[in-house]
Amino acid sequence: MRLKKTIYMKTRIITIVGKSNSGKTTLLEKVIALLTDKGYKIGSVKHAHDGFEMDKEGKDSWRHRKAGASATLVITENKIAMVKDDTTSYIEKMQSYLSDMDIILAEGFKKQNLPKIEVFRTKSVHKEPLCMNDENLIAFVTDSDYKPDVPIFGLEDINQIANFIEFNFLKN
Repeated sequence: MRLKKTIYMKTRIITIVGKSNSGKTTLLEKVIALLTDKGYKIGSVKHAHDGFEMDKEGKDSWRHRKAGASATLVITENKIAMVKDDTTSYIEKMQSYLSDMDIILAEGFKKQNLPKIEVFRTKSVHKEPLCMNDENLIAFVTDSDYKPDVPIFGLEDINQIANFIEFNFLKN
């Protein structure tokens, strides 16, 4: 099944969704490795709840934030990390901060109006998938008998999933 390119052509964000312990992180790390090996620059985003702290209590950057800094940037010779107050939407944040990437693969964000690949395992404690009726579902990764009207992949079909993303989102 081919995606309607007109709908997804401008979209550079794909979300990997699923319930807790469904294998989202494992799938994402394998897909990122394959697409990176093909020469693509991949930005990844993990959904976190408000109140998270990237830095440890007592560290200088943590102290700067606690003192009232609206943004704290930690810089090394080869890396940066930033915590910044930002009230724009999730989608705007991803596109703004990762604009130099070929594609953004985000874990979570199941309620956002973005293309979704759902991971659903029969061995999980969850009885049914999240996105069966979501018009943004573009692929389904499973070991179950569920058959949504999108491309379906097995849990170990990493090459096929990476090829699907490349064909539909990177080779426009």
